[in-house]
Amino acid sequence: MKDIDETQAPLLDHLIELRARLVRCILALVVAFGVCLYFADPILGFLIQPLKAAFPAGEGQLIFTKLYEVFFVELKVALFAGFCLSFPIIANQLWAFVAPGLYAKEKRAFLPFLLATPILFGAGAALAYYVVMPTAFRWFLGFEGTAGGLEIQALPTANEYLGLVMQFILAFGMSFLLPVLLLLLHRAGIVTREQLVGARRYVIVLVVALAAIITPPDPGSQLLLAIPLLLLFEGSLILMRFTDRKKIQDEAEPEEPQSAS
Repeated sequence: MKDIDETQAPLLDHLIELRARLVRCILALVVAFGVCLYFADPILGFLIQPLKAAFPAGEGQLIFTKLYEVFFVELKVALFAGFCLSFPIIANQLWAFVAPGLYAKEKRAFLPFLLATPILFGAGAALAYYVVMPTAFRWFLGFEGTAGGLEIQALPTANEYLGLVMQFILAFGMSFLLPVLLLLLHRAGIVTREQLVGARRYVIVLVVALAAIITPPDPGSQLLLAIPLLLLFEGSLILMRFTDRKKIQDEAEPEEPQSAS
């Protein structure tokens, strides 16, 4: 009981600090949500551009089947954009809470991963927006035509389209974080480069299956996700090789003799 009493104050201090940082994260998200809600129409217009480009010029439309549907679509757009806008502040607050408990060497080791995370996520989201979505939407619209004397026309709803866009962006953005995950596991000693090289064939099957699950059912978007993931996997193996070589060199360096007192 004495040990518990002695550690109670530091634990309470940590909990108070965690609460304060969580409050700042929520405030940042609320402020970003409010700003994005004000600009919800331009943001929605930006997200609609891949579908607009897939339709023939002057054609295409988004419909809504419920009176309140567009209102909730704008709320979702504002929340999604607000989270993306406030993510640097949220990540900074989480890092500020965790960093004091790390050694200087550990901070230097984790800092590149923190910097690489938004860059890789943005690269995946950009690939989804500028390449994958226009290609996939053109493929989907190719099913328009006639059947049994009736016209088959694409009339996507605003809510369904937004859900599809968010699925694309999150799927590609999160998938592009594969190198960060692999390098963290390697640095922690959980996996080795030799183990990953030996499991390459299984990784290929897993990546293809993952691309088929998290993307819409068209072969184009599945290949456009699977191929970059395989390239990122191979790039992670190359970085692991350099990391292992540097670790061996550091261990091989003789220690400096201590001066006589």
